[in-house]
Amino acid sequence: MKLARFFVFVGSLAVLTSASAMSLRELRGLELSDKKQGEAYANYYLVGVMEGAMEANAFHVRAGAKPLFCQNGRRLEPRMVRSLYDTELKRNSELYEADMGVPLVMANALATAYPCE
Repeated sequence: MKLARFFVFVGSLAVLTSASAMSLRELRGLELSDKKQGEAYANYYLVGVMEGAMEANAFHVRAGAKPLFCQNGRRLEPRMVRSLYDTELKRNSELYEADMGVPLVMANALATAYPCE
């Protein structure tokens, strides 16, 4: 049941975004594309993905669905995004392929770090 909710959530993320999601490979390429600012560009993208995931989660909760993740008063700040993303990639490295979308990794990271109990 939780897996089904997750796929509905990720699917809605794709519908709510107007542009195609960047793949893991594309994000890594962005980081490497500019030695001075590549990492900053990638981090800004990750912040945008996190904000999109938060908004999609809130939208589903307002529509009556169960949330994928819950902050429960805990902080979630832009400076924390990179750590969440990298930790998720390391924790489940066997699950993610280079052509998978960054929003999938971020949604899983948020669900792991901010579980609903």
